[in-house]
Amino acid sequence: MSQVLDASALDQLFRNARTHNAWRDEPVTDEQLHQIYELMKWAPTSANSSPARIVFVRSAEAKEKLKPALSDGNRDKTMAAPVTAIIATDYAFYEKLPQLFPHVDARSWFVGNQALIDSTAHRNGTLQGAYLILAARAVGLDCGPMSGFDNAKVDAAFFAGTTIKSNFLINLGVGDPAALFPRSPRLAFDEACRIA
Repeated sequence: MSQVLDASALDQLFRNARTHNAWRDEPVTDEQLHQIYELMKWAPTSANSSPARIVFVRSAEAKEKLKPALSDGNRDKTMAAPVTAIIATDYAFYEKLPQLFPHVDARSWFVGNQALIDSTAHRNGTLQGAYLILAARAVGLDCGPMSGFDNAKVDAAFFAGTTIKSNFLINLGVGDPAALFPRSPRLAFDEACRIA
């Protein structure tokens, strides 16, 4: 097994990391976006299904396409973010399984089984979005994950004519700590867990 990460790495990934709503005027580079994907792609998904599809919305034109789908409370902070990642899911992910899981005919597990397709796609695409948050934090960026948008409008603007559907959004950049809310409490171990 690998060694335990040091305290500063754990702070950066978890303990001191916050959901940001305001952003410093610092760009997010193509290199950083590639670094994020190159890290997150290695994290596990069932049958290596890897159903997440990501659109990194950065250009003014793309932001204007996204803007009408945003709720009032999320519009300004999203338009101000250097990048917004649309975390989406390809519900035809199983077509890539001969490439991604070549030692077994895993594609046949899914063809014609819509309930299994839907649950596998949603579960694993969501996991991959969480991995993206950790990868972004690992390369020194802050995140602002959120719901609060019209999925149908996002899908029409960015995924029309495909089998891809949006799940959630993550604003990315260097957050402004002066705009953070006080940290909210978390449940204690005994409130959220049990050892059976």
